[in-house]
Amino acid sequence: MKLMQNFPIFLLASLAIPLESALASETKPAQTVQEWLQAQEQWHINQALSPTPQLAQATVGQITGVEVQPTETGIQILFNLPGGADFQVTTEQQGTTLTATIQNAQLNLPNQTEFQQDNPTAAITSVLVKPGPDNTIEVVVVGKDGTPTVQFQQAEGQLIAVVGLTETPISTPQTEQVRPTPAPDIAQDGIEIVVTAEGASGFFVPNASTALGTDTPIINTPFSVQVVPQDVIRSQQAITIQEAVINVSSVIDAGTNAGRSATFSIRGFGNQFSAGAPVLRDGFRIYGGFEPIPELANLERVEVLKGPSSILFGQIEPGGVINLVSKRPTTEPFAELELQAGNFGLVRPRFDLSGPLTPNGSALYRVNGVYQNEWSFRSFDNAQERFSIAPVLVGKIDDRTDVEFSIEYINSNGPADFGITQFGSGVAPIPYTRVINDPNDTIATTFTNMGYSFEHRFNDNWKIRNGFRYLSYSYDYSVVALPFIVLGPEVIRFYADQDGDQNSYSLSTSAVGKFATGFVQHELLLGVDLNRAEDRIITVFGGPSILNIFNPDYDLANKPSRSQLPLFGNTLNSADRLGIYLQDQVSFLKNLILVAGLRYDTVTQKTTNVQTAFIQGGASEQTDDAVTPRFGLLYRPMPELSLFANYSQSFSPNIGAVSASGQPLPPTRGQGFEFGIKTELFQENLLATLTYYDITKQNVVTADPTNLLFSAAVGEQQSQGFEFDVTGQILPGLKIIGSYAYINARVTADTDPSLVGNQFFGVPYNSASLWMTYELQSGPLQGLGFGAGFNYVGNRYGNLQNNFTVGDYFIGNAAIFYQRDRYRIALNFKNLGNAQYIQALTGNEGGLEPGQPFAMIGSFSYRF
Repeated sequence: MKLMQNFPIFLLASLAIPLESALASETKPAQTVQEWLQAQEQWHINQALSPTPQLAQATVGQITGVEVQPTETGIQILFNLPGGADFQVTTEQQGTTLTATIQNAQLNLPNQTEFQQDNPTAAITSVLVKPGPDNTIEVVVVGKDGTPTVQFQQAEGQLIAVVGLTETPISTPQTEQVRPTPAPDIAQDGIEIVVTAEGASGFFVPNASTALGTDTPIINTPFSVQVVPQDVIRSQQAITIQEAVINVSSVIDAGTNAGRSATFSIRGFGNQFSAGAPVLRDGFRIYGGFEPIPELANLERVEVLKGPSSILFGQIEPGGVINLVSKRPTTEPFAELELQAGNFGLVRPRFDLSGPLTPNGSALYRVNGVYQNEWSFRSFDNAQERFSIAPVLVGKIDDRTDVEFSIEYINSNGPADFGITQFGSGVAPIPYTRVINDPNDTIATTFTNMGYSFEHRFNDNWKIRNGFRYLSYSYDYSVVALPFIVLGPEVIRFYADQDGDQNSYSLSTSAVGKFATGFVQHELLLGVDLNRAEDRIITVFGGPSILNIFNPDYDLANKPSRSQLPLFGNTLNSADRLGIYLQDQVSFLKNLILVAGLRYDTVTQKTTNVQTAFIQGGASEQTDDAVTPRFGLLYRPMPELSLFANYSQSFSPNIGAVSASGQPLPPTRGQGFEFGIKTELFQENLLATLTYYDITKQNVVTADPTNLLFSAAVGEQQSQGFEFDVTGQILPGLKIIGSYAYINARVTADTDPSLVGNQFFGVPYNSASLWMTYELQSGPLQGLGFGAGFNYVGNRYGNLQNNFTVGDYFIGNAAIFYQRDRYRIALNFKNLGNAQYIQALTGNEGGLEPGQPFAMIGSFSYRF
């Protein structure tokens, strides 16, 4: 079935009115922690006295452009406002920073999600305009020495913020209503807004799009979604995706498959044998046997959606998905250079350049690049070398139409690490630096991610989006593969030479619309996904070699050339996918939100094997169809609290497995429900989520007990547990991100009765993480900060038979940093206790991946 050629692309759209909370708050000036705590208490009193939040009260203004102009006394910020609306403005202050919150407003810039301009005048360091929670816009102005003040005025088609400076903070809080007025002279008196407390934390991102396909406040989303923002990644000096997602509950590293892939389990589902949790790039995924190892340098944030998610992403494991959100171009010139260095020879220079390409800002660009060279802590003969570059170009066709072109290229060469082995009922008692395959084994990978995205806004309520993505991944390795058989202290290995190529072509079209039916507000999402994927794996095997893990002699292994060996396997897999989905976000009864959606998928997959001496040639084809619904309900009894529950399904075809009758097996199906609590605390600067879930995966492929050459789709697995996640700011300068997960993931049905009741391999019952930073807010050492935290992973079984275990581990981490307006210096300490631990498991006797010992990373970055 050639869906890419034969299926017509159609575009449909609908309308919705977004959720809105227009609560204004007043605080007292906070110069000390005691005063800040008093301000918190007063804020909660004000919140309690405020009316119950209306989900659709006043007209929400759409700000479609931002411009900064210098004046004699400071600057004026011009907001393009095509339609009229009533605004309330509240302000907060800390030191020389002014934060004004415009309520009943949405930031709808054509080419970016936020506006930033550095050094608009000699007295003002920066201006940042970004979306806030619940239909608000945050305007952050930083002065060099004095405290900014602001006057808001509204003219036809514009909202104007006149910003000046005072030598000392003004402590009188004000909350004023801005209404449309005749076009004023800028010199006239306006509405003076004075700053009184600190703005939002960089650890807290209020909105996410992965869960619903629309930019929705997380507290209004009836699903479990967590965000790891760039501020967390930078403060931890995380270099790998594994270091980033360990901040999220129930996300477990499932290994790299000797450097070929980034594999994760979420809520127990996902491993190297079946399939890991998908790692999306801006909502697109690559289909195939391996997930390419991503680069963090060009990421704005990492979003994790928990639970079965086929409604938006098609075939998938029921645990959830990881979505990598790329950095966007800026309207003002921006440049950052950074150099990281550490032990094990780490050298990692990075650059980030962005700005307009045309005088009127109709074309914007951003380019991120990084080079990394590092030796492994394990005894390999080669260093890891990695290079990545990611340019983005955004063009504004007109006021309502934007198009973006992006490319990401990653090239990597380094050791192929198969880890260490089981010994008895645990891990082999050998140095974790010891290599069990061959010290000279290498793997080379190349990843290309390129495409476009297009958006046209018919009006303030209707818009249509279209995107295409080509994803290509290839690897080539020549290794002494570890191990096929473990015999006490000796392992039997085979030489392997393998090439793999994966290509994925995805086309996605969706329409988002807002409308009302009586008092009920709707935000409708309708979409069509098309995908064509191909992957080919060519393998040759050499003869066996034996290695004693306690006294290794690597010279015993023979590495012949590929031409000297017979072809073992040459397999081509192809798949055509079509998905159609419909989802409605419904807001009614003031504080009640319902999300309902339905998706239809059809997948046709073909496998072709070339005849070899070991594998019979031939081709097989199968088509699977599925309808997957999901429902979510959220209730907000008070502004800072949400109660939610949901039910969702997933599916994934069982490819290549056939029954004894020769028929293809039905796809695996996942069903899950969850309920929980979300709360925004400390003046909406911190989000905490507590969730209970129950997920069942059915039609799991198992061995047919009547004929072991065939399979049966009768297995069942279940995961139950609860999670806690928190991220944001507790006190001025004090930030936190933390998590805890309890996972009870077991086999509930199998043709092998001895497996029933067993825990999933590599999945701990308990895991937790914590990272906190504190930065001095005033005084001669302002900008000096410290960080501390830990990661804990409990005991795990090494295989599904549960006949050997891997111990738990606790890792302490710390940091010290100093940052000013343009530069940042940091030193991070990882694994302070130099713990020896196993980070990931593959589910067999080998492939136990040791974690990194004590490491230091220093960095210096400069912005201009």
